[in-house]
Parts: sequence; C-alpha cells; structure tokens
Amino acid sequence: MANEFAARTSVEQVEEGAELAPKFDADGLIAAVTTDAVSGELLMVGYMNPEALRKTIETGEAHYWSRSRQVLWHKGATSGLVQRVTELMIDDDQDCVWLKVDVAGGASCHVGYRTCFYRRIPLGYGAQALEFTETTKVFDPQVVYGDVPNPTKL
Repeated sequence: MANEFAARTSVEQVEEGAELAPKFDADGLIAAVTTDAVSGELLMVGYMNPEALRKTIETGEAHYWSRSRQVLWHKGATSGLVQRVTELMIDDDQDCVWLKVDVAGGASCHVGYRTCFYRRIPLGYGAQALEFTETTKVFDPQVVYGDVPNPTKL
C-alpha cells in the first residue's frame, strides 16, 4: 500500500469509488470503533491519525492516537493485549473506521475489564447511579501497568 491516502476530489469518488480517502477532522483524527471479530461486542472507541491508520493497515494490529498523551499508541504494546485486526471497514463518507479484532488476553480496557463499555446509564426520571454490566476484571491494571498515573483521567 502507498504511504499516502488518496485526495478527496468528489462526493462520488469518496462514496462510490475504490480509493481510500479518509476524512480526518480538524485535529487530524478519524473515529475508530472497535468490536470483537467473533461476537460483535463493542470493545472500545478510539481515534486514529493518518500514521495510526497506516500502521494498522500495514501491520494488521490496531494502532491509535492518544488524545490525552498526544502519542501514537500500539494497542497492547505495554499490556500484551494486542488487537489483531481481522477486518477493517470504512463508512460511506470515509470519516469513521470500524475494526473487527481478535484480542490477545481477552480484554481491551485499560481498567481491566473486557470492554471499555462496562457501565450502563440508567434511564428514567431520578435515575442516577451507573450500573456495572461487568463485575470481574480480566486483568489487574496495577500489575500490568504498575504505579503509572492514568493519563486518561481528568
């Protein structure tokens, strides 16, 4: 694959053509939705800059751009929970990608749960407390990451 993506020249080219011409936002990012390749379970939503998208395509392993740390991030480089991409999709106007992945170690969330979506927001008047949909962590983040402050915290 070439190092550069196609220029966006027309709606027809973007929506009906065979060229990869992703639309990165004002910050140079594209949304990346990641699901389990077998179950379809939503694991996480992240962002990619052009380099992260290229590396994902070239290596077959998920790379993201960390907005909080402002660095390229190879998912699993520290934890060993590498996401091997089995299929990479792009939406109709090429401003969002969908990664279907197999996860080494069975978890995608840095908090230790399988998925980053481990809490439900209750619906209805007066609803307040988040409800946990996962109660068992796949791994202990303290053991995996050590005493490193969480860069995604406020």
